[in-house]
Amino acid sequence: MLITGKMVGGMAPGSVIVDLAAERGGNCELTRPEATVVEHGVTIIGAVNLAGTVPHHASQLYARNVTAFFLHLAKDGKLEPSLEDEITRETLLTRGGEVVHPRVRDALGGA
Repeated sequence: MLITGKMVGGMAPGSVIVDLAAERGGNCELTRPEATVVEHGVTIIGAVNLAGTVPHHASQLYARNVTAFFLHLAKDGKLEPSLEDEITRETLLTRGGEVVHPRVRDALGGA
C-alpha cells in the first residue's frame, strides 16, 4: 500500500488521486475499483482499464504529431537536424554526448 487512509486525511481538500492499480487492489487504501469516491475532501478515482478509456482519436492525433515532427527533422530520407531551426533547437536535449538544451542543462546542475 503506497497511500494509507491516514495519508489521504492529511492531504489538502480538493486533491485528486488517480489510482492506476485499482483493478489489482489499488495503491491507495481507500480506492474502490470501478468507483470514484471522496474521502476527507480528496477525490479518489478507482477506474479500471484507464488506458482503454482514452479516445481512439487522441492516439491518432499523437501519432500524426510525432510523424510530422520526424518528417520536419528528416531531409531526403536522412535525419539532419538543423540547429538554425527553432523547432529543432528548442526540442534537442543532447548532442554528441552532451546536454545542449540550456534549461535542461541548468536543471541538471550545469552537467
